Amino acid sequence: MPVTPTFPGVYIEEVPSGVRTITGVATSITAFIGGAPRGPVNEPTTINSFGDYERNFGGLSPQSTMSYAVRDFYLNGGSQAIIVRLSNGAAAAITLPALSSPPLSPPGSSALVLEAASVGAWGNNLSAEVDHNTRILTDARLFNLTIRENGVIIERHLNVSTEATAARYLPRVLEQSSALVRVRQSGNQFLIPSVRPNLTASPLAADGLGGDGSPLSGTQYLGSQNNKTGIFALEKADLFNLLCIPPYTFETDVEQNVLAAAESYCREKRRAFLLLDPPGSWRTKDAARNGFLATTGVIGSTSKNAALFFPRLRQQNPLHDNQLEEFVPCGAVAGVFARTDATRGVWKAPAGQEANLVGVPALSVSLTDEENGELNPLGLNCLRTFPVIGRVVWGARTLDGADRLASEWKYIPVRRTALFIEESLYRGTQWVVFEPNDEPLWAQIRLNVGAFMQNLFRQGAFQGKTPREAYFVKCDKETTTQNDINLGIVNILVGFAPLKPAEFVIIKIQQMAGQIEV
Repeated sequence: MPVTPTFPGVYIEEVPSGVRTITGVATSITAFIGGAPRGPVNEPTTINSFGDYERNFGGLSPQSTMSYAVRDFYLNGGSQAIIVRLSNGAAAAITLPALSSPPLSPPGSSALVLEAASVGAWGNNLSAEVDHNTRILTDARLFNLTIRENGVIIERHLNVSTEATAARYLPRVLEQSSALVRVRQSGNQFLIPSVRPNLTASPLAADGLGGDGSPLSGTQYLGSQNNKTGIFALEKADLFNLLCIPPYTFETDVEQNVLAAAESYCREKRRAFLLLDPPGSWRTKDAARNGFLATTGVIGSTSKNAALFFPRLRQQNPLHDNQLEEFVPCGAVAGVFARTDATRGVWKAPAGQEANLVGVPALSVSLTDEENGELNPLGLNCLRTFPVIGRVVWGARTLDGADRLASEWKYIPVRRTALFIEESLYRGTQWVVFEPNDEPLWAQIRLNVGAFMQNLFRQGAFQGKTPREAYFVKCDKETTTQNDINLGIVNILVGFAPLKPAEFVIIKIQQMAGQIEV
């Protein structure tokens, strides 16, 4: 606020600088959608390691292709992932009709009834017991609850109460602090007695009614945008950059309409990039080429926000005595993307000798240079095996990257750099809304957006030796006319010269003729 001088002396006034630092968003948060043994259904859950995945979703499972993709993601350098678990008719959460109490209880409930925190057969391994060794021994509503899984104590909830007004009312405590159980509800009423349950001589086991349901189908993946289920469960996630949809089962590929819906969602709604897997029938170069052309890149159309990688991986399966089996590459490739972003930046192509596939001893199809040369011009990225180097990602084209298309979004790093800049500026310029739309605002916009682009230039994100050659930021009377101002619009024009990957390296060799003395 301006200072109002009232007495002779010196006054200090702080003047705003107009600097509003724009921070670049994350570039490799990867969303996985698929089945899992346990965990919340249609709720995006952020994890930061495969250990987090094991705790929340049960780890590797012979019924879950997603579990292996997440494992490969972290093996190859992934950092943060968002997991959306889907379910097809899994049984209702397992009940523990246990812990009988005296007749003093709410209508319809004479016992404390617990249920597993999520659907699935995993809940059949739960058991519960109570004791009355509480902080107030005379309080007939206090008790301690112990939950076991496979006979091992996992959780203890001390001094919980059956009184709804108590600070540690059991349903609230379990809702906020238990990963295993909840108090079952009948309508809007919790099935909990009015006094504490009786002591149990031994843990009371679940009733064994849990089930994993049927294999997933396209219906569960397509979900509902209104209900935020399936793919649209990601509406509840703030940000993700990569999307992986592993096959329904180890024998069933994801249908084209599901992949097309996912690509559309990434492109139109979330500024994200979809990583596609090759169908299981692509077991030769010719099958891949013909299948890719026949299905127009698997999703039925070209796309600047998607890329496909071929062939599948051959890896050891710890659940099958470490035998080599085939797995889809999306998780491992997403990990390579994340590792490359962290070490070199999103503008570096996630391919080449540095893009080695960790934990992949073999590929399902071994490609030669000539075969690679047939697939690459179509926009189909190859995974290759080279002596000493091992298995690597050897392609960096989008589904819009076929030579005949001549697209400006031919290369993955160019497209992902644009998505990164778009998302960063979208989030970093929210302060502009409702500001007076005139030259002082335009100057602040040029200052802050220019500083962001200059920082990227210094990191080597653009072509050019000088900032003038690498990028520009315009926001003035030319971009925002008086009519725009009247409509409440401010237009910001940002351009950049992207780095293109050196896809073909040509070395010219000439034999020098001997010097002829005259």
